[in-house]
Amino acid sequence: MQDVKDKKLDGFIAFPADFTDAVNTGYGTDLEVIYNPANSQTIAPLQGTAEGIAAQINAREVVDKAVIGIVTENAMTAPGSGNATQIIMAQLSGQGQTAEPAPLISFNTQEMGKVKAANPSSWVIPGYLVMFVFFTAAFAAAQLVRERQNHTLERLLSSSATKAEILGGVYGGTVVKGLIQIAIFWGVGILIYKVDLGFSPLTVILVSVLMTLMASAFGVMLATFVKTERSASSIGVLASLILAPLGGCWWPLYITPQWMQTVSKITPHAWATTAFNKLMIFGGDFSSVVPNMLVLIGFGVVFAVIAVLRFRTEAE
Repeated sequence: MQDVKDKKLDGFIAFPADFTDAVNTGYGTDLEVIYNPANSQTIAPLQGTAEGIAAQINAREVVDKAVIGIVTENAMTAPGSGNATQIIMAQLSGQGQTAEPAPLISFNTQEMGKVKAANPSSWVIPGYLVMFVFFTAAFAAAQLVRERQNHTLERLLSSSATKAEILGGVYGGTVVKGLIQIAIFWGVGILIYKVDLGFSPLTVILVSVLMTLMASAFGVMLATFVKTERSASSIGVLASLILAPLGGCWWPLYITPQWMQTVSKITPHAWATTAFNKLMIFGGDFSSVVPNMLVLIGFGVVFAVIAVLRFRTEAE
């Protein structure tokens, strides 16, 4: 119990020393479920296990009583069964009482400490981080379109710069802006809003970096689909505002209907916000968000390949 108070142990089920004898003899016993209420993921498994144990043993007790009932009925109809019948009926009824006997096993729960309210910033800041990083990437698309319209790209190419170098420069600049953005977000979140990065802060940072790399590739790809700077800005903002709520940037996805959770998987926002929720709210570690990180990498690679294949100058 002291370990639970000290948060070294999430919780446990306590079996009394006479548990087996109590079950076999039928005089009843208790199971104790002891937990720290701050660990919400531990409460349900412990209570479910205790209830499962109690239900199985109580079910066996019901079967035993049913068998005795059949024996009693047969004994009542047999000659000379008066004394045997009275004895069995007394055992079943509890010395002549007609009330239903108490369950063979009951269990109690004890909370070790007070429930700590969740910090709402743990939902808000990661969601807004994802949304605004995509906003920054959208503005990068407008910058690339502007350079294409004023023939800056042709001048760069004539100065021996390659297309790969130009794309790499635009992509790298967008990544740097995104990294500065996430540093500001997490710095303000931790210092002012007391955001808890969970058990694996480095994994939270890694997911943030992967998200920035992927969003930057999205911005460069977007620039290859539009012809004017104004359309690039408009489409970038529109895409961000549509994908943000659909991907869980405005509210946690796990409170939305199942159909919305399914549809959201087509957006990179959903994979990023779900990874942050796993790490910062549900106590996950690196292994729990590996699928999310792989999907973010996959989105980034697809966006980058499309950007490279579709990149053109104004003259082309």
